[in-house]
Formats: sequence, structure tokens, C-alpha cells
Amino acid sequence: MRISVKVKAGAKEEKVERLSDSSYTVSVKAKPQDGKANYALRELLADYLDMPRSRVILVKGERSKNKTFEIL
Repeated sequence: MRISVKVKAGAKEEKVERLSDSSYTVSVKAKPQDGKANYALRELLADYLDMPRSRVILVKGERSKNKTFEIL
């Protein structure tokens, strides 16, 4: 399954908002430097979906606010 995620990096609080079955808005505290926000995003999504990090894979949008993840 693929999901689309719009990221808000450098937020005051971390949260996941589900917009539809395959669309989310996620806020992370980490700044978008050296992949820190992507790492935090992956961790937060894995916790939200209650699965290991290894099953949440970034497939598109490494340097963009709009990302696509593959959920295995």
C-alpha cells in the first residue's frame, strides 16, 4: 500500500492527521537537515500505524514536503 504524506518539519508538537485512507499530514519537531525530519517522520508513522520502521519505506520526495511511502 502507498500513502501520501505532507510534512510540517520544525513543528512545536508531533502529530499525525489522517485525511483519507491513503493521505496524511504529519508534523515533526525535527528540522529538515541531514535527513533528520525524514527519520523522525518514518518513526512517527511506524508508531501511528503500529508496525516496525522497516515496513515504512520512503519511495518519493526525499527533499520535498510531499512524500510517498510504501507500507509493507
